[in-house]
Amino acid sequence: MGSAVVQITLFGLLLALVIALPNKDDWDIYNFYINSTVTSRYATTVITSRVANRMNEPKEIEFQVRIPKNAFISKFRMHIDGQDYNGVVKAKEQAQQQYTHAVSRGQSAGLVSSVGRTLEEFKTSVTVAAHKKVTFELTYEELLKRRLGKYELQIHARPMQPVKDFKVDVHINENAGINFIEVKGGLTTGVLANTTTIQKDADKQAWLYFYPTEDQQKTCQGCGDQGLNGDLVIVYDVNRDTSLGDIKTSDGYFVHHFAPYNLPRIPKNVVFIIDQSGSMHGKKIQQTRTALIHILKDLAEDDYFGLITFDSSIFHWKRELVQATEENLGSARTFARAIQDRGATDINAAVLEGARMLNLHPREGSASILILLTDGDPTTGVTNLETIQSNVRKAIADKFPLYCLGFGFDVNFEFLEKMSLQNNGVARRIYEDSDADLQLKGFYEEVATPLLTDVTMTYVGSTNLTQTTFSQYYNGSEIVVAGQLIDNNVETFIPQVVAISKNQRIVFSDPTATTESTKTVSDNRIQRVWAYLTVKQLLEKELQLSGPEKDKVEKEALRLSLKYSFVTPLTSMVVTKPQGENTDVLHKPKEGEKPDPVRPRGGAPQVMGHGGGYRLFAGSLPGPPGPPVMGYAGGSYGIPGGVTRHRDTGRLRQVGGQPVTKVTRVIQAVATMAPVYPGQSIILPEDGVGVSHEDHSLLPPATPLPATHAPILHRFLLKTVNSSLPLCFDLPGSVSLKLLHHPNRELSVNGELDSVMRGSFKRIVIHFKTEHHVEIDAKGITVRNGQTETHHTGDNFVVTAESLTVNKRDKEIDVSVGDLRMAILIQVIAAEEFHWPVLRQKPSDTNITGILALEPVVYEEVQQTPSRKLKINNQEIDVTRSIVFDHSIISLPALDCWLMSAESALQGSLDDFIVTQL
Repeated sequence: MGSAVVQITLFGLLLALVIALPNKDDWDIYNFYINSTVTSRYATTVITSRVANRMNEPKEIEFQVRIPKNAFISKFRMHIDGQDYNGVVKAKEQAQQQYTHAVSRGQSAGLVSSVGRTLEEFKTSVTVAAHKKVTFELTYEELLKRRLGKYELQIHARPMQPVKDFKVDVHINENAGINFIEVKGGLTTGVLANTTTIQKDADKQAWLYFYPTEDQQKTCQGCGDQGLNGDLVIVYDVNRDTSLGDIKTSDGYFVHHFAPYNLPRIPKNVVFIIDQSGSMHGKKIQQTRTALIHILKDLAEDDYFGLITFDSSIFHWKRELVQATEENLGSARTFARAIQDRGATDINAAVLEGARMLNLHPREGSASILILLTDGDPTTGVTNLETIQSNVRKAIADKFPLYCLGFGFDVNFEFLEKMSLQNNGVARRIYEDSDADLQLKGFYEEVATPLLTDVTMTYVGSTNLTQTTFSQYYNGSEIVVAGQLIDNNVETFIPQVVAISKNQRIVFSDPTATTESTKTVSDNRIQRVWAYLTVKQLLEKELQLSGPEKDKVEKEALRLSLKYSFVTPLTSMVVTKPQGENTDVLHKPKEGEKPDPVRPRGGAPQVMGHGGGYRLFAGSLPGPPGPPVMGYAGGSYGIPGGVTRHRDTGRLRQVGGQPVTKVTRVIQAVATMAPVYPGQSIILPEDGVGVSHEDHSLLPPATPLPATHAPILHRFLLKTVNSSLPLCFDLPGSVSLKLLHHPNRELSVNGELDSVMRGSFKRIVIHFKTEHHVEIDAKGITVRNGQTETHHTGDNFVVTAESLTVNKRDKEIDVSVGDLRMAILIQVIAAEEFHWPVLRQKPSDTNITGILALEPVVYEEVQQTPSRKLKINNQEIDVTRSIVFDHSIISLPALDCWLMSAESALQGSLDDFIVTQL
């Protein structure tokens, strides 16, 4: 029977794994408390939510909160019916095994996912019996970082409904003395302006209370039926002097905060390296020009500076550093205003040139800084990332820091982060928002005023120290070092700081001072500061290493993460629940990482779909017996009892009928959350394999469908303006589409949708002028220049034809012509290549047409019952809620969308987008 084939008609497929989201009207949050305690800049925040099920039946109740990205979750528990259920932090690999075992039983995965610039979202749920209560309690910890002369504690309040008893309490205890304290954020405006109270006790302690009424939670700006949704940001600083700083010890550990002030500023030598490649087109290049002009105005006359821009070539304002005189600054601003986007991206040559300029300008008593701004990967010159990092490290040779600013999300942020850390700098993401120029200027202000260089911290009588050497100390920042005291002996502990201030060596020490002890019976806060800082720095170090050294550092970071119950990129929290409930496994995402699509609650494992379609395979699942067959044998035209589509989600659910029994063996199916098209069939190999979305490599190749079956459908995403959900529409396979037509550039791009593989183009053909033609398919890239034809295969190569550049890299083919840039993303699954084109940069011309050139749509919801309707250009359109995969991101995240006909989405005839010949 190994070769037997079973046909299941998807009109009769029961996706029992998909259920509606919990109805929050069925349960009541009767109190919601956020309590944050800050001691010596270390914040421990506890969020407590108490919820009651008011219904006469069990209900699934959600707990969903947002926490700072810089924080580590350290504790989670649920209290239900007198019983505590505690989250357990485990090594990610071990937690993954428990996760896989849970999934094989049809249970779900929890998520911690990135939200916006500074927050991560934690969510889980549990089923609570009728008229019973549950208490959720989440604890997270973070060391507040001083920037521009202040600390900021961000508290996000979003309980998901107005709460009768809602409180935020913050207690700050700083023995150095609180210099100032204030509160800002969206929850301090409008009707909430007078709901925050700040009290100070002498100068060392402060308390903040935020107690909005239930009515205020409904009427405040950005609030409504779901209550509060915004931030409280507590801003403060401590008293400072020119001494050694603030040192505290407790239970054998110490933490040292060093931030002297009233020091003379050190003149700086700075080189700005600005990416002006084609991908910087539009708002990004405009905001970069604006920020650079403001930054140049802030240079002091004793500073020296250089300015270079780059694409595939390097452009100097001046070939050497020059003094920041009014004349030179005026000339540099004129150069900055003329920066135009064009060409490819040669990061290697640009950074090496910047390093050369600084190396040729040694100046005693000054501090040198290299700042790189880019929005993409290297696409020309040296493109191997490790080679670039090695070249840059040799060129800089620890003489000055490199700061990398990654503009947007097309950039390889991990590459920039590693390169910065290897050269004593940091990487920062610049978000593509209206304030991007202010983000750029804000970062520069953090490094604009060096006060010390070559800072070395020494601690006699201590061990297991965190980082103790720093290339530079900037005004408004702070250096923090923690460690262990040998034999817990404070008497033999001698701290000292040695640094360079302008032209002189300066020593910070105070042998007559006593180190402050914070001993209490259960005070392990200083120890946890040490652990937090050590883990953070080990994770940074691990990023820079390879081989046995990397393994050793990772092992130590994991050991400490487990010892102190920190949820880090190396660990996960397994959320235990009452017997029979789903097991949640919570992972901390890396910067810029997209979360996996949410697994449906109570569902079976899923296979990632493509193009909004689905892949369904029959066969035995690994592990314990799974759910019964999710489908019916009623043939192609109907089923007893059938299925119905949920009004909001667009997903199928059971109404009645019997499971399939006509197959020769019990089939356990695996399906994605993507919608199922009514009447469509697929062939299932009886001995197929079921897999989870974590392992794409197990996917069997797609099976061809007989011609009598419904055609493959491909789902397209259409972005919207200021709307919560994008639009989506389906097109049948084997259709040839006009992807892009740019008459001013004499460029046309057409593509043939695959009739077998969902979410893939079989061929994409580029026509440039009359004599250049490039054809891309799974076999490689064929280039025809007049009568000459060449064929290219392999992982990395570049093809050029006049101003057309085709750059093949690992998982992407970049195509650029002038100010236009598109990419063809490549997914390889079970040795099959999936190609999908995306427009990375739209040219400034307005006469560009094609599927990829569609403008974001503006719509409004005009009707919710009995059917959902949207209004677009004064036309009402019937829609259903569904799911689409975003092909512009290589990880293919699944997005909710409003599904409509192709003509409605295109606002015209489909014939306008179809070509008869590629």
